[in-house]
Amino acid sequence: MTPQDYVQQKASASGSSFYYAFLFLPPQRRAAITAFYAFCREVDDVVDEVTDPGVAATKLAWWRNEVRVAFAGKPNHPVTQALMPYVAEFGLEEKSLQSVIDGCELDLTQTRYLDYPNLTRYCHLVAGVVGEVSAKIFGQTDSATTAYAHKLGQAFQLTNIIRDVGEDALRGRIYLPVTELQQFDVKAHELLNRVDSDRFQALMQFQAARAHALYDEALALLPADDWQHQKPGLMMASIYRTLLREIEAKKFPVLKQRVALTPLRKLWLAWKMQALGRF
Repeated sequence: MTPQDYVQQKASASGSSFYYAFLFLPPQRRAAITAFYAFCREVDDVVDEVTDPGVAATKLAWWRNEVRVAFAGKPNHPVTQALMPYVAEFGLEEKSLQSVIDGCELDLTQTRYLDYPNLTRYCHLVAGVVGEVSAKIFGQTDSATTAYAHKLGQAFQLTNIIRDVGEDALRGRIYLPVTELQQFDVKAHELLNRVDSDRFQALMQFQAARAHALYDEALALLPADDWQHQKPGLMMASIYRTLLREIEAKKFPVLKQRVALTPLRKLWLAWKMQALGRF
C-alpha cells in the first residue's frame, strides 16, 4: 500500500463530513488535504482508542518526534510521507501539526474545562489550527481568511462537542464548561450517567446558540475574493450546521444516541454548495 493509498483509506473510512468536501478539489489540493486530515485522525485516534493513558502519551510523543523528523526531510510514517511533498507548495508549518498534538495531549490530562475561555484554548488547538491549515491548502489568497478559518474550525468543534456529549461521558470527559453547568444547574454526575432533563435541554440550547453565532461570525469574516477558493470549508459548514439543526430538531438526544446525517445527504449538501454556491 502506498502512502497515498493509506491516507485515502484513512480519510474515507472515517465517514467524516470533511471527506465529502475534499471530493470537489483539484487533485493536488485533494491529495494534500487528505494527507493532513489523515494526520489529524491518527493523533486523535490515539486518545480516543488507546485506553492506557501512559501508552497514549508514548504514542503522541512518537508522533511529535515523527513530525519533527518529517519536516527535517525524513518522514517514516505513510501519513507524513504523503503530506511532506505539499509542505512548500501550501506553506504548511511544523508548529501547526505540533499544535494539533498539543490539543490531543490535553485529552489525556484534562477531562473538565472551568469556563468557556479555557474551552476556547482547547478548540483553538484541535480545530482552529486545523481550519487555518485547511484554508491554506484550499487556496487562501487573503490573509484575512485566516480569522474566518479559525472561527469556523471552532464552530465545527462546538458542534462536535454537542453531538458527542453522551459518547464523551462514557469516556469520563465533559467538555461543557463547569461554570455553564452551574449556570443551568446540571450536575456532572447527571451527564456521566446520561440523565436527560429540562435543565440539560436548556444548557444544550445555550451551547447550540453559541455555535450558530460562531458560524455567522465566521462567514462574515470570509473575504469576498476568497469565497470561491474556500468552497470546501463552506461545504463543511453547510454539513455541520445542518447536523446542528438536526440535533436541535430532535431535542438534543445526544446523551443516549449519536445523531448523524446520511452519506447521501452529506454529498448533496456538498454538491449544492459547489454547484449553486449556497447552503
